[in-house]
Amino acid sequence: MYLRKIEGPRSVTLPDGTIMTRADLPCSDTRRWVASRKAAVVRAVNAGLIQRKEALERYKLSDEEFGEWENAVAAHGEAALKATALQRYRQP
Repeated sequence: MYLRKIEGPRSVTLPDGTIMTRADLPCSDTRRWVASRKAAVVRAVNAGLIQRKEALERYKLSDEEFGEWENAVAAHGEAALKATALQRYRQP
């Protein structure tokens, strides 16, 4: 078996004890961003699996958009990433 050389770790252990690998990340050509995919990218960056810069480039995200995802998760949890729940978690 051949392992491609990559920067950073191949897997990380998340605070809840689960192991996350690069295979758990969404495809780089993802167009439909559901809450679970957004949460996976945020978890990967927070755990150090990929760097923020790499995530922005790989998924073609703006720094502001990714920052909003991080703020939503930090303030209200992963449920705040759902498009239908956006109004509930927005500041008036």
